[in-house]
Amino acid sequence: MSDTQPLLYEEADHVGVITLNRPEAMNSLTYQLYADLEDTVRNSKARVLVITATGRAFCAGDDVKQILGSSAPAPKEFRERSKATGGLTPAADALLYTDIPVIAAVNGPAVGWGMELALMADIRIASQNAKFGELFVIRGLCCDAPGLGRLAALVGRERAAEMLFTGEVIDAAAAERIGLVSRCVPHEQLLPEAMALAAKIAKNPPLAVQALKAGLRRTVEPDWRDTGKWAIEQITYLRGTEDSKEGVAAFLEKREPVYQGR
Repeated sequence: MSDTQPLLYEEADHVGVITLNRPEAMNSLTYQLYADLEDTVRNSKARVLVITATGRAFCAGDDVKQILGSSAPAPKEFRERSKATGGLTPAADALLYTDIPVIAAVNGPAVGWGMELALMADIRIASQNAKFGELFVIRGLCCDAPGLGRLAALVGRERAAEMLFTGEVIDAAAAERIGLVSRCVPHEQLLPEAMALAAKIAKNPPLAVQALKAGLRRTVEPDWRDTGKWAIEQITYLRGTEDSKEGVAAFLEKREPVYQGR
């Protein structure tokens, strides 16, 4: 696989490593990268998946120019993928319903859908360079299903509400302190730490591990497709508001937004 592709995948010793590879754009997500992520997760035969990224960022969320800053509808293929998941973001559907354990090795800022991506992992290990933020509110939007269904479970409803309502960005030390990540390590130790944990899990009986993950989903998680459908309905409505357009324009123009409540 060419290292110029937006997503890289390698598998060895039952551990698959997914690497977001748009460092020039802080690994922001295009429609193609969303599709590549979904397909890679659905097709993986690994016993454990590790998700990380190249460059200084983990993932800056949606590509603002292609997705948030465009009035054009999503490509037909993307819309068809969404129909197949009942409206839940297809890449989220793949990650939330896979029985393969997922570890996020968060090497830098994980904001917007990048934070959603980290939340969809079963275990998060953060580099000291990592940052986390649910920035949807300052774009005039609602977060996706993981921000609604997992953030409060990890950090408590009150702390989750504060992050969601303010769009606050926290550093890796704060993320570890509130329970958003399992551990924070020096940057150079991030991948070795994640791979060592993945190898430990991969040595266990795979059917038992898969059953345990499926059991966690049955007992502690919402109906992801129902939550995702609701979230996408809200996002679609909010994208048409003046406030959402102002939030995107202010970001692109590098100025403070002025919201009107409409």
